[in-house]
Amino acid sequence: MNRINQKLQEDKKLLSIYFTAGYPSLNDTVGVIEELEKNGVDMIEIGLPFSDPLADGPTIQASSTQALENGMTSQILFDQLKDIRKTVSIPLIIMGYLNPMMQYGIEAFCKKCQEVGIDGLIIPNMPVAVYHEQFQAIFEKYGLINVFLITPQTSEERIRFIDSISNGFIYMVSSAGTTGAKSSFGTTQADYFDRIGTMNLKNPQIVGFGISNRETFNQATKKAKGAIIGSAFIKHLTKNGTKTIADFVSQIL
Repeated sequence: MNRINQKLQEDKKLLSIYFTAGYPSLNDTVGVIEELEKNGVDMIEIGLPFSDPLADGPTIQASSTQALENGMTSQILFDQLKDIRKTVSIPLIIMGYLNPMMQYGIEAFCKKCQEVGIDGLIIPNMPVAVYHEQFQAIFEKYGLINVFLITPQTSEERIRFIDSISNGFIYMVSSAGTTGAKSSFGTTQADYFDRIGTMNLKNPQIVGFGISNRETFNQATKKAKGAIIGSAFIKHLTKNGTKTIADFVSQIL
């Protein structure tokens, strides 16, 4: 069974952390992953930096720019991760844009993911129909879960189609717009969380965008299986470096 599915079966609310590969420094990737697992994080999203990250807010965009300047590429990321499964057992997901994956070759990219122990991919600019018609068989061949995003504006018909072709979790974007930390959620988000909760989808939901502290984590996971923190963690790395990751996680859990 895929590690993502195993983790989703656990009787707890899940904390997933996003960070950008090759940030703050090119060779920080593995150390950040190991520290996050050691401190109780349930899943990790490894951001593959891209020059035009449309869904990302300024914090993650800046980390992507720096990682690219540091020299991060798809091949370097795979090289860094080649022994990751000797030390890390939690699910690892690469979050990136379709463009660098297409440059690498979709099947070659998926094959390398399987070789190094990646469990799934999140590709914000991958059209659902394109995945279903062209790439789903390739992802399944290499044991990869593809995670789709939904927003408060996503129609019920589209959500149910995404649910029907998914086999892991659905990434619930908390609000329309780009990524970024918030201190709390308003009634619009609460209504959205309630609405999705009543749809009885077969795939659990994990909430992302705007989770930054224990309060927003608890709000987001009242109905959902877990929550993803990205921008707040990147800000912590920017300010404090990689030595105080334990302090950041302890403020959430």
